[in-house]
Order: sequence, then structure tokens, then C-alpha cells
Amino acid sequence: MIGMLTTMEEGRKAASRLCSICSQRRPVLRRPKTLEQICRECFYAAFEEEIHRVIMENHLFKAGERIAVAASGGKDSTVLAYVLSELNRRHDYGLDLFLLSVDEGITGYRDDSLETVKRNEIQYGLPLKVVSYKDLYGWTMDEIVKVIGLKNNCTFCGVFRRQALDRGAALLKADKLVTGHNADDMAETVLLNILRGDIARLSRCTFIMTGEDGPIPRCKPFKYAYEKEIVMYAYFKKLDYFSTECIYSPNAYRGFAREFIKDLERIRPQAILDIIRSGEDFRISTTTRMPEQGTCERCGYISSQKLCKACVLLEGLNRGLPKLGISRAREAINGTGRLERERRQPKAEAKKPILQSKPCGNLEF
Repeated sequence: MIGMLTTMEEGRKAASRLCSICSQRRPVLRRPKTLEQICRECFYAAFEEEIHRVIMENHLFKAGERIAVAASGGKDSTVLAYVLSELNRRHDYGLDLFLLSVDEGITGYRDDSLETVKRNEIQYGLPLKVVSYKDLYGWTMDEIVKVIGLKNNCTFCGVFRRQALDRGAALLKADKLVTGHNADDMAETVLLNILRGDIARLSRCTFIMTGEDGPIPRCKPFKYAYEKEIVMYAYFKKLDYFSTECIYSPNAYRGFAREFIKDLERIRPQAILDIIRSGEDFRISTTTRMPEQGTCERCGYISSQKLCKACVLLEGLNRGLPKLGISRAREAINGTGRLERERRQPKAEAKKPILQSKPCGNLEF
């Protein structure tokens, strides 16, 4: 009897050391999302099937569409390009895929990561288009940081990058733009919008597709994919990606939200999905006045103001007023385009040389 119990106990221990899905191979990881201990092959299948299911359930694509994949060379965009090209072949989506990269002009960071993207172009057989801040705006991020410093540089980069991706996608004549935003990113954005009290963005930040009323809709197939699982997938698949952080990002406000999300995940991994679902369930009061969506008078980009954020920031740079558009106070711009605040600038600042650059929006939609 004792021998039988010992054998049964050994059998249970042996079974617990096998993959919880196939019960055939030894597990190599515990999924952060489900805490299942699974083997490498089952992890690949589960991860890819979840992305496929998200694509199909949300009707993200239609056969024949041209899809621009935002590619930075990092883990998220590299895995996105690889998985999309695999699923496109396996499930016959009928998509025409392209890689789209933005060169912000950050020496020692973006120039190196672009080399990774160029290798991905060959590895995945996807055409690559690169657009640069210098060509679009007349400024590189290195030049902007010299003027603005390290405190608010991410504001410039975020605004310019978003518009640069849209303009690059327009050059590719893309029907949709897909980005590698993952579940961690989505949860961080929900938290940031709550902290900022940004009701307008909070109401749409968890949408899996945005911009349907704009020139090019954006999709997020990785909306429910944990960052840790994306890293594991890239590691086990031995994908070629660039892992260095941006040299200008340590002071980014988002970084504090990211640390908070990581702390929550360590205590309760399900917290990431719970935050996303909370964001999905937020309802804005009907009495809340929401900004009306229009177009920028100068460049034609989507904007709720007369001038889009990119044009305001760019005008500040070109006029030697780099903090214009950074402060919360609205800067009045009169009919001739001269800034009323400019009259109140100290003489020393007013004498700064004005750097000439291309107007924002030199590419037509």
C-alpha cells in the first residue's frame, strides 16, 4: 500500500513537471498572464493564436489592404513584424506589409537601431521606408535637446513622431498603420491620462483601432500581449532586435507610471489587464464638454485647435521660443501668426538667432 502511494506521488510530481498544455514536453517558462508552465512550442502556438484571435475578433484588417508596420528595431515592433508576416502567410490575410521607420536624429541610438530594422527588412522580406525629423521638420532630436534641454524633450519627440508615422504611411499609400503597443503600454497610458485628468484621451486610449475618421487608422494587435511574453517570444525565436533604451528617455514622465505598473504586476500579474478593462469601461458624462476634432490650419493634420501641437512646437523652435507649447497655459496666436507672448519675452531671449526650418506638414495627405 505504501509502495503504491509512493508511486502515485512520484507520478503526480512527474506530471507537474510537464507542459500544462501538451503534457509531453518539459516547460521552459511560466506565462506571466496565465501562470501556466508550458513548453516552448506550446508558448509559440498560444502567443500567435491569441494575436490571431484579437485580429479576427476586432476585424482589424481586410484582404488586399496595404499595412505599414511601425518599426523601431525594438522588441515590440520586431516581434510584431515577424508575427504579422507569419500569420499573414498562415491564415491568408491577403495583406501587403511594409516596414516604416522614423529617424528622430538621435546619435548613438536611432542610427544603431535603424541598422537592425534594415536587417529585418532582409530577414522578413518586407520593404522598408524611413522618414526623418530632419526632412519633415528641419530639426533632429539632438538639435532640439540642445535648445530645450532634457526635461521636456519627450514632448517634442512624441508629438513629432506620431505625425511622422502618419506622413510616412501616407507616402506608402497605406490603408492602416499598425504599432507594437502592448498591454503594459496600454495600462501605463490609462494611468497617465487619469493622473493628468485628460478626459478626451482617456475616453479613447484603450481603443484597439483609432483614427478611423482620419487619413490613416492605427491598429494595436498587441493590445492584450504582456511585455514579458513579447520579450520571451523574441528570445526563444532568436529574433534580431535592438534593446538599448533611448538616451533621452530616463526623465520621461511615463517612466514613473511604468515603474508603478511593474510593481503592480509583481504583486498581481492580472492587474495589467484589469487596468485596461477599467479604461475600456470608463464612461464620460454627457455633460462633459469634449474638444471638437478638426484640422490644423497650417499643415492639415488632425487637431482640436487652430494649429496642431506639432506646428506650435515647431514655431516655438524656429522663433527661438522653445518652451512655447510646453506650458499648460494656452498661447494666443493672432491673425498674422505672431505670438502675443513674444512681446513679453526678455530682450536677451528675443535676440536669439532664429533657426530656419521646413514648415510642418510639407507632405500632403
